[in-house]
Amino acid sequence: MRLLSILLLVVLLSPTVHGQTLQQKLRTTSLDSQFVVLNLQSRNQDADFKIIRKSNLDIIRQNVKDSLSKYKKQINELNGTANNSAGSIKSLQDSVQTLSTSLAAEQEKTDSISFLGIPFSKGSYHSMVWAIILVLGAAFFGTLVAFRKAKVDTVESKNTVDELQEELQTLRKKAMEREQQLKRQLLDEQLKRNS
Repeated sequence: MRLLSILLLVVLLSPTVHGQTLQQKLRTTSLDSQFVVLNLQSRNQDADFKIIRKSNLDIIRQNVKDSLSKYKKQINELNGTANNSAGSIKSLQDSVQTLSTSLAAEQEKTDSISFLGIPFSKGSYHSMVWAIILVLGAAFFGTLVAFRKAKVDTVESKNTVDELQEELQTLRKKAMEREQQLKRQLLDEQLKRNS
């Protein structure tokens, strides 16, 4: 590290390399470098004291003042930017809150279904619809079974009626034949008596 600072000083101090005077170097280098150059260019008066030229000290003082004003200006700009950012963040948080509220309302709308004016959740609505479908299906199946049974009963009754009709016809024929036979017999008996 010490070697690096010595090299830096040699480069800064050599007028042939950069072609600059001490005052030009003090105006163009960083503040830290300026203090190092000033320290090297000052004469030793004692072990703890050095003599510094007033013009060099004025240049460094002006540079420090310029740097401080520049940094203050940057700090003020950064504070303004931070305040603007804080305002932007606050407005964004407000809009996020508003959007969250509207999103929750929309999700509630989409998650519920109104049936006969009564709001239901989608799960309840689907359960109710399937229950209605199952009840209607069971009613249809019951009606189908009852219709089938009624049809079978009707066919059986019709067959029974047809059989009874045939039997009745047979009985009527037999009764007619018997009646005719009895009438003949009666006629024969009356003819026998009359003769």
